[in-house]
Amino acid sequence: MMRTRILWFGVGFASASGAIAQFVLKDLWTDRTSLASQVTEKFDSLDARVFNLESVISSNHTSPQVWLLVAVIVV
Repeated sequence: MMRTRILWFGVGFASASGAIAQFVLKDLWTDRTSLASQVTEKFDSLDARVFNLESVISSNHTSPQVWLLVAVIVV
C-alpha cells in the first residue's frame, strides 16, 4: 500500500514538473523570438538611415556642412 502511494506520488510529481517545465520553456522561447524580431527591425532601420546618409554624402561630397552633419549624427 505504501509503495503504491509512493509510486503514484512520483508519477504525479513527474507529470506536474513536466507541465511546468513546458510552460516555462514556451515562455522563454516566445521572449527570445520577440527579442530577435525587435533587434532585426532596429538593424533594418539603422541600415536604411546609413544608406540615406551615404547617398547624401555622395551627392554633396564637396560640402563641409554635410561632414559636420554626419559627424553629429554618428556621435
